[in-house]
Amino acid sequence: MTRPIASLLDIPGKDSGLSVLGEKPFVAETPEELLDDETTPIARFFVRNNGLTPPQSLDPDAWTFALDGEVNTPLQLTVGELKARFAHKTLRMVLECGGNGRAFFDPPAKGNPWTNGGVGCAEWTGVALADVLEAAGLKPSAVYTAHYGADPHVTEPGAVPISRGVPLAKALEPHTLLAFAMNGEPLPFIHGGPLRLVVPGWPGSLSHKWLTRIWIRDREHDGPGMTGQSYRLPAQAIEPGTSGEGIPFHILESMPVRSIITAPADGTRLPEGAGSVFVRGAAWAGDSHVTRVELSVDGGATWQAAELAPQRNRYDWVRFTADLALVRSGPVEIMVRATDDRGRAQPLKADNWNPQGYACNEVHRVRISVG
Repeated sequence: MTRPIASLLDIPGKDSGLSVLGEKPFVAETPEELLDDETTPIARFFVRNNGLTPPQSLDPDAWTFALDGEVNTPLQLTVGELKARFAHKTLRMVLECGGNGRAFFDPPAKGNPWTNGGVGCAEWTGVALADVLEAAGLKPSAVYTAHYGADPHVTEPGAVPISRGVPLAKALEPHTLLAFAMNGEPLPFIHGGPLRLVVPGWPGSLSHKWLTRIWIRDREHDGPGMTGQSYRLPAQAIEPGTSGEGIPFHILESMPVRSIITAPADGTRLPEGAGSVFVRGAAWAGDSHVTRVELSVDGGATWQAAELAPQRNRYDWVRFTADLALVRSGPVEIMVRATDDRGRAQPLKADNWNPQGYACNEVHRVRISVG
């Protein structure tokens, strides 16, 4: 598929190869070939905003975060106090937009036309949200979180642009972080610094940037981005292009299994007589685990297993490599599909059309030529 028309990024510290998909709010994705690092560099990490950017803090350690609601001891802590009071951990984890892959739906769905670039895998340093919740003391009535940030609404002054939340079980998972550093550096402002949530495996909209508050609720959160069809999938298949009216929808939680080829890049030309091509890439599977990655150069008639590198920790992506034999000159399409530990494999074509265009995970295709 041809990448949608988009302007190149021109922001200090960000790779100019990123493609801008939206101006207000600002959205930019990373071409697959720029995701060839084991740890995604900050310069190449995608950008997804839901509102405008807030004023930048001159003293990151003075940034204040509140935890209240169904807790015994409401907390109000600066980033400096979070760092001093709680144990730090660094985990390399995937962050992925819920709409990643949206551009592959036919007919088009609503929202930014992400191809495969609404994803990155960084080293996040912070404190476990579970540790902070333990310090506050959860009441028996605690059920769900609600997240708030400092980002202003694009068109409605004083309104909240987005406020999503997770069940307590996900909030208490040891990999869910209050992050203040990225790839060993203070968390960049463009990525939510001085403080953001990182909720791995689930839609990136839950990993609120410029975090100011987590409200513990006694019911499922109903803030902006939690109701209607926002970050929800239909409970049954619907006709592509229809509204889904009258059909029940459920909240999108764990993201689906997915893989991308990061080398060779789409459009690569190999010399005449090249008998093979070395392929690299990455795979991930939300809360699940990648068990197999396969590649095909004959339209899916046959598949070759790739070699999988070990993960650093849970929610790290799985890097893969394969040496594929090429039996002819001319154009060659390489396809990649991953399978998770529940036996779910990526489809050749998207089969889960939904009005908002979430969770599209059809196989990635790279077209190269020989000679």
